[in-house]
Amino acid sequence: MQFDPPLEAVTLLRRYKRFLADVRCADGSEITVHCPNTGSMRNCVLPEVEQAALISDSGNPKRKYRYTLEVLQVAHGHWTGVNTGRTNALVEEAVRAGHIVELAPDTGVEREVTYGDSRFDLALGERSNPHTYIEVKNVTLGPGPEDADDGVIAFPDSVTERGQKHLQTLMQVVASGKRAVLFFCVQHTGAIAARPADEVDGRYGWLLREAVAAGVEVMAWRVRLQADECVLERPLPVRL
Repeated sequence: MQFDPPLEAVTLLRRYKRFLADVRCADGSEITVHCPNTGSMRNCVLPEVEQAALISDSGNPKRKYRYTLEVLQVAHGHWTGVNTGRTNALVEEAVRAGHIVELAPDTGVEREVTYGDSRFDLALGERSNPHTYIEVKNVTLGPGPEDADDGVIAFPDSVTERGQKHLQTLMQVVASGKRAVLFFCVQHTGAIAARPADEVDGRYGWLLREAVAAGVEVMAWRVRLQADECVLERPLPVRL
């Protein structure tokens, strides 16, 4: 995924009202930007700390919030991608390019495909009858300033009933004879592995292990974050 123009370096001052953030630009001016992240952003936004950040420019002066918060510098000098709107596109781009060998695109790649009363981010095969359903999660919960920098990045960062439901439906997909994949898109430059955040949502962790035992595949890839580009960089182990 290319950024044109490249992301702009700013300083995060505060995040508030869930979808808004105030930043200071290089010229000293302060602006409000859109923060497209429905999670808690735990250990992404650090309390009482001004953080280095990167924002994108929509180029649309008529948009209420022309700029979007994309990347934050977090504890231990690492960077994390906080725009969850990028996550599906990053994975889809890598799948279509044949970058993820386990998810070959030759039978077709579809977005937003329903199964029962759930909607999955991606599917492989014909839209009317996919053979593989893929649910993508943006993974950003890294260690805080007082924690050891172990490189194990976790999901979720808050209790997610929607995520729990997706795991249950992925198990139904497997039971029907089709393939089900949970894909952790790890937007954290310090990542060496991914895991379920049992300390945040114990039920999610329990369901994830049950899903794996039932045949749901879990994959994790780290994203390379740069001002001009972000792409899926390499696979990571998942520690259950």
